[in-house]
Amino acid sequence: MRLSLFVRPAVDLVLVALVWSLAFWLRFNLDTPDEFQTMMLQTLPAPLLSYGTSLLLWRVYRHIWRYTSVAELTRLIYGVVFAGLLTASAVLMWRVESFPRSVLLLHPMLVLLLLGGARVSARLLLVRRAQKVSNGKPLLLVGSVQDAAAALPTLRGAHLWSPVGIVSPIAAEKGRSLQGLTVLGGLSDLPRIAVRTQAAAALVVSAAGSDARRAALMSASEVGLPLLTMPRPEEWLRAEAGQPRRIELEDLLGRAPVALDEKGLSDLIAGQTVLVTGAGGSIGSELCRQIARFGVSRLVCVDVSEYAIYQLEQELREAHPQMQGLYYTANVREAERLLAIGRLHRPAVVFHAAAYKHVPLMETLNEIEALRTNVLGTLNSARMAGSLGAARFVLISTDKAVNPTNVMGASKRLSELVMQAVAAEHVGTSFVAVRFGNVLGSSGSVVPLFTAQIARGGPLTVTHPDIVRYFMTIPEAAQLVLQAGLVGKSGQIFVLDMGEPVKIVELARILIRLSAKTEQEIPLVFTGLRPGEKLFEELLANGETTIPTPHPKLHIAKTRGEVRVDPEAVGRSIAELGVAPSASSLRAWLQSQVPEYAAR
Repeated sequence: MRLSLFVRPAVDLVLVALVWSLAFWLRFNLDTPDEFQTMMLQTLPAPLLSYGTSLLLWRVYRHIWRYTSVAELTRLIYGVVFAGLLTASAVLMWRVESFPRSVLLLHPMLVLLLLGGARVSARLLLVRRAQKVSNGKPLLLVGSVQDAAAALPTLRGAHLWSPVGIVSPIAAEKGRSLQGLTVLGGLSDLPRIAVRTQAAAALVVSAAGSDARRAALMSASEVGLPLLTMPRPEEWLRAEAGQPRRIELEDLLGRAPVALDEKGLSDLIAGQTVLVTGAGGSIGSELCRQIARFGVSRLVCVDVSEYAIYQLEQELREAHPQMQGLYYTANVREAERLLAIGRLHRPAVVFHAAAYKHVPLMETLNEIEALRTNVLGTLNSARMAGSLGAARFVLISTDKAVNPTNVMGASKRLSELVMQAVAAEHVGTSFVAVRFGNVLGSSGSVVPLFTAQIARGGPLTVTHPDIVRYFMTIPEAAQLVLQAGLVGKSGQIFVLDMGEPVKIVELARILIRLSAKTEQEIPLVFTGLRPGEKLFEELLANGETTIPTPHPKLHIAKTRGEVRVDPEAVGRSIAELGVAPSASSLRAWLQSQVPEYAAR
């Protein structure tokens, strides 16, 4: 390594000296007179000193020739141009009689050509040698030439895989070449190309969230090749450098990363005390991860599950040892316990994620539990935040609260109304709610169910062939919740841009493909809609419209004719209903509080 630090400058100076002679030779039509040969030798120190100094000043030797790119060549150009000016100045100040001025113009041009050519040639030779000695498994790159160009430099440093060709969705790119790799065809040609190249896997390099990426994933999955992609940005530090990872469902359904107001969120969270209820759940735990990333001073995590809060404690202590984390096993139904925790730590921001969310489970036998946790839990958490003077309170709601047909959805709609009522009591705290649809991979969701069914060999149970749902990833949902907490005004209900709804049956088929199985091996079975289940979820109720916010993925639900509830009366009614639970009386009371609730 130290030797190369001296070898490369020495090689460059030898080339500079040779080009100085070449410039004179070209100036005099390939026959330099004797007197000018003497002049050439006398003035040689000027270009050597000028180029040696300039290339060092422009830090040209910090670059590794093997990874020479446009950025390195640009810096070389700056160094050569500056050195040419220094050389010209030195020679002119030297006042060498009859010095051919054209040499001063020819020399930097030839130096740039030769030094740049040396670097590019070194890179090509080293890459070609690496390709010849590589024992990696053959890998097809699926995506455009531009996307492949971004992935190749990293792949060149990995020895597990050896790229053998590119399959591009752009027809015009067929036959083109990139760093020795040829575009062998389009997505429709992938089965034939995979057989011809004996590819062991396909690396999908199309941009995240793009239609081209989804098309590439679907095509590659049909061939039966293992599907790989490059690590996500947050995975680079813990992944092996340059090693592709297996495709996951989030890669197929995920969209472009959420753009956050990093400064605003840092101002909101950094150095503050933040309390999260339901902190051990899927959304709650991801909220805690995101909050820790923004430099929270004290993070108070509350969850009814001892195991969930233990797991969260272990993870956050390892990932953020400098953060003060406090982990409570507590139930949001118990107002006094929640208020005692709040008084002890005085949170500036409260995120309320604690809830029962499984529709069929809450629809029969457990209706009162949905009201106690989802409604009373929200009332207790909101009042705790308001009475302690917290700056913000954020309620995690759901698209099932819109025109609800089940107890769970109606309980979440009532929790929104309770939050708005508490907001009117505590004007010093900003209360907002955030509605979103299904979260990929969250506990109790369809994806873990399908994954378990595939592991057992099937079948995959889908309630109805036409049922659709909105989906987003856990990090995306948590980030948008944080963003809504930053920009919202008290009493507002936010609706997230969930993208296009996805058919559950298509989701099941995608998971089968990603597991390298076929529908013959893992059959699909339709079981019929469950109690309270809808074919189509909605994000807005009848009579609601949205107004935009500064964030493109956040909208405010604007209700025509606000519904008001009395929190005290709601609390008393739920307590009375819980004494001798009657499903019919509970549903009748719930409908009186949530007029749009239509039980099925």
